[in-house]
Amino acid sequence: MRILLADDHGMVRETISAYLTSEGRAAVVAVSDYFEAMKALEQKGTFDLVLLDFSMPGMNGLQGLTDALAKYPEQPIAIVSGTAHNKVAQEALDAGAIGFLPKTMGAKSLVNAARFMIAGESFVPPSVMAGGEADEETAFAKQFSQREKEVLTGLCKGQSNKEIARDLDLQEVTIKLHVRTLCKKLNAKNRTQAALIAKEAGFE
Repeated sequence: MRILLADDHGMVRETISAYLTSEGRAAVVAVSDYFEAMKALEQKGTFDLVLLDFSMPGMNGLQGLTDALAKYPEQPIAIVSGTAHNKVAQEALDAGAIGFLPKTMGAKSLVNAARFMIAGESFVPPSVMAGGEADEETAFAKQFSQREKEVLTGLCKGQSNKEIARDLDLQEVTIKLHVRTLCKKLNAKNRTQAALIAKEAGFE
């Protein structure tokens, strides 16, 4: 199996890569954002499977999936997410994704899912489509614009404004404005409290 994995969380990227390499004996190319993923597809050709993190920099929700499939229509692409929303999973499949994987999946389940998709089948865990807590998480996320969600993800990872600006290719002053807006929307005194509120709400 030749797999391209794009995820901006270093630990998640390493864990999933290790699962696929040790359990699935896959050759994994791991990158940290959407732009690097597109560069890898351009330079290294078609993979057996591409796994794209739903909320990483450059992804812009499912727009990144749509753009990638338009450019590489023969490439099997699945979405990976830390907060498994049944609505997003269905939208991803409707947009052409071959699957939707929660980051909480165990090693063997993940490898089996990858093999299933490489064989040409669509895969979404039944627990995701059943719904569960997804509506509440989605309601929390709905109050933010896509850019605000990207900045909030950076806050949850403990990044500085400068680091978030670099990842999103924006000016630092723009990030400061977004942080101020986020604190206002969350009724938080500072960035740390904003991140805590987001994490408690299940935001990734």
